Amino acid sequence: QVQLVESGGGLVQAGGSLRLSCAASGRSFSSYTMGWFRQAPGKEREFVATVSWSGDDTYYGESVKGRFTISRDNANNTVYLQMNSLKPEDTAVYYCVVGRGTVGPGTPGYWGQGTQVTVSS
Repeated sequence: QVQLVESGGGLVQAGGSLRLSCAASGRSFSSYTMGWFRQAPGKEREFVATVSWSGDDTYYGESVKGRFTISRDNANNTVYLQMNSLKPEDTAVYYCVVGRGTVGPGTPGYWGQGTQVTVSS
């Protein structure tokens, strides 16, 4: 059974940092794109970042460029999201996604259950 489990969320003050992890199990995803989306209350799910199977190609949403960094460890079937200079607008549930090529809502893939990130002023 394929399972993605996010961890690392919590409460942090504005300007602080958090690192999210997503550990996949059930099969190897070394040849898949991995990424993160987030969803705030009352808003649609928003693209955050993706990383290619090799780890060499990364893409970021405009609102997080320069602050967030995505990386992966294929040996451990894990993707990370380092979040720096956090703002209250970053408050959301963060979801891990894995799939072939482009990933996101409406595309084939696997999703985690999400981890809550709350940034206070």
